Amino acid sequence: MVIIGLYVIGVAVLVALLFAVVWFAFGRGEDLPPIDRGTTLTRLPRAGISGDDVRRLVFAQTIRGYNTAEVDWALEKLAREIDELRDVVSDLSGRDVADTGSLPTVQVPPIEP
Repeated sequence: MVIIGLYVIGVAVLVALLFAVVWFAFGRGEDLPPIDRGTTLTRLPRAGISGDDVRRLVFAQTIRGYNTAEVDWALEKLAREIDELRDVVSDLSGRDVADTGSLPTVQVPPIEP
C-alpha cells in the first residue's frame, strides 16, 4: 500500500512539473486584445519603397489563408524589380547630369488650337 501511495505522489509531482514547464513556455492562456477593424500589422513606407522594404513584409495567416510559397515568390520578384528600376533611374539621372552639367529639362512645344 505504501508503494502505491509513493507511486501516486511521484506521478502527481511529475505532472505538476510538466504543467509548470508548459505554463512558463507557452504562457498562461491569456487573451490578447483584438486589433481594431481595418488595422493591419503589415507596414510599408509611404514613399521610397525599396526592395528590402518588400522583403520585410509579413502577412497575417488565417485558417483559410494564403499559400506562403506563392506570396514569398511574388514579394521577392517585386523586390528585385524595384531594385532594378531604382538602379536604372539612378544610372540615367547620373548620365544626364554628367552630359549636361545640370539636371535635365524637358521642352514642351506649345499646342495650337
